Amino acid sequence: MISGCRDEQTSADVSDVESFKLPDPAGRAGGACTSALLNALYAEKSAPTNDLTWVEALEGMRQSLCAKGYTQVPQLSSSRMVDVSENFYIAPPGCTGVRRALLIGINYIGQEGELSGCHNDVMNIKEYIMDVHGFEEQNITVLMDDGIHLDPTRDNMLNAFAGLCESMQPGDASFFHYSGHGGKIRDNSGDEEDGYDETLVPLDYNTAGQIKDDHVFNTLVTKVPAGATLTCIMDCCHSGTVLDLPYKFVADGQSDQMNLDESFDMAHLAAIAGIGAALLSGNADDAIESIAQTALDQCCIIL
Repeated sequence: MISGCRDEQTSADVSDVESFKLPDPAGRAGGACTSALLNALYAEKSAPTNDLTWVEALEGMRQSLCAKGYTQVPQLSSSRMVDVSENFYIAPPGCTGVRRALLIGINYIGQEGELSGCHNDVMNIKEYIMDVHGFEEQNITVLMDDGIHLDPTRDNMLNAFAGLCESMQPGDASFFHYSGHGGKIRDNSGDEEDGYDETLVPLDYNTAGQIKDDHVFNTLVTKVPAGATLTCIMDCCHSGTVLDLPYKFVADGQSDQMNLDESFDMAHLAAIAGIGAALLSGNADDAIESIAQTALDQCCIIL
């Protein structure tokens, strides 16, 4: 998962993405995370590049954000260790299965906290994955509050998560992009180091509530079948650990390696993945890490 910011940071809605040198910006708005990533991938060329490493892509995001006065720090998190010196991808190299995508953009039109760039993020990402990564129109599902597409309500989002996972087969590559509000609510289970659960904010959050990170993990991440992969980009506030993944690379200039997040609660990960405590015998720390790693081995997620 690629995230545009840490858990404690907010993201940004850019009023005009022209300075990010995206194709045909036309004075449109966009999210800083999505725009900065695409800026790095297009690399000021007439066509997007597909030969950047993960480090180069995320550091390019960071440089683009810093140049425009943003303090957000992008990061890559994953269910397994990723060699971040290898090339960035949306679908893994050699993928021969079906490539499916779920794209959600919420501008919250007419509501308090209305955004202006999330629809444009979706359309820019859609163009990118079709042009560069071989995704086809018929395999791309879009939820937007534009009066044309299916509304990104809580139920529709959760159903879309389920539909994406149910359609996956071994060898398939799926992609999820979210652009909208992210939130934080008080953690009641005691698993969050900062005392808050990260959330996605659906269109009808005022009546239906937000979608907690644990719920996203259970309905999206754990449902990816063996042999399939899922890659995600999360362009929202407080999104650093919104998918609850144990391995992390932070583009803060301190390291060029992915590492196990020492603060990550592997016991909680095992529990919400449905792994019984009876299996955790012997060396508990090693058992928890091994079981959690096995349970999640097929997911690779970008915030």
